[in-house]
Amino acid sequence: MHSDSPFQQIVDAVRQRHRFVVSSHARPDGDSIGSQLAFAYAARALGKEVLVVNKDAAPPPLMAFPGVPEIQIASQVSGDFDAAVIMECGEIARPGVAGLDRYFLINIDHHPGNTGYGALNWFDESAAACGEMVFDLVMALGVPLTPEIATHIYLAILTDTGSFHYSSISPRTFDICRQLLEAGVDPVAVARSVYDSNNMGRLKLFGAVLSAMQIDATGRIAIVYLDHEMARAAGGTYEDTEGLINLPLTVKEIQSVVFFKQNEGDEYRVSLRSKGDIDIGAIAKEFGGGGHKNAAGCTVTGPIDKLQKLFLEKIEQAIDGRPAHH
Repeated sequence: MHSDSPFQQIVDAVRQRHRFVVSSHARPDGDSIGSQLAFAYAARALGKEVLVVNKDAAPPPLMAFPGVPEIQIASQVSGDFDAAVIMECGEIARPGVAGLDRYFLINIDHHPGNTGYGALNWFDESAAACGEMVFDLVMALGVPLTPEIATHIYLAILTDTGSFHYSSISPRTFDICRQLLEAGVDPVAVARSVYDSNNMGRLKLFGAVLSAMQIDATGRIAIVYLDHEMARAAGGTYEDTEGLINLPLTVKEIQSVVFFKQNEGDEYRVSLRSKGDIDIGAIAKEFGGGGHKNAAGCTVTGPIDKLQKLFLEKIEQAIDGRPAHH
């Protein structure tokens, strides 16, 4: 890389600065947690002080990973830091942690549409996970790949590629994973912790939600719905729906899934998934949300039947390749 590239500037900044606060998006996932902690372990190996702060706790299956229980959960940060490292966030509001913007901001992201809010901005849309970028950073800093660092980068890649399902995978993805395994990662143990450590309530919740699933007239779009009452009846916790949206996509004919999850009253968190060339990221953006081409989300308000009809129309247009009408 050039000496003046954003990447090299970040390497230099990490070497020169001493106290770091690290954050990522609200409702963190495997990529945000893995990226943050891989960086934290690497910086500490160089003698730096690092505090990881998130607005929300990690999903329960991730609590088994090193350093995750020590992440500080807070809605604001104060103190004397030389830099704030923000992972996986297109804008400074995404972490939901107030006070980050007071520091020297280092913005590391792989999502299209990053607003470049940092003093240093590095994004690489070709990275399958933010964890791939952190891997490059760790290597450039000359930090040995410890089992902890390697495990967090593997966690990031495994989860953000949807267990190696998504189109973002490149030869580099597997080359990094090869090096992670050589450094001591146990891929079976990581996958088991992430995917096979759920509770019975969650399984019953999946059953309830799937039995209420609707399929559009063309058989290509699944509509999934969950409210607080359904979750209570199933005995699952409301946060327990991670991964549920991908199940309808395992059916050959289904091209896209839209998942409506009630927040409060008439407000819904909408998650969207699609296969191949169907761009549901553009739909999420129309409603003030965002994400990738095949995985995105937004928050909307209105009567649920009207919302379902509206999103069905938009997704049908996306599948048929017609521009959306306004």
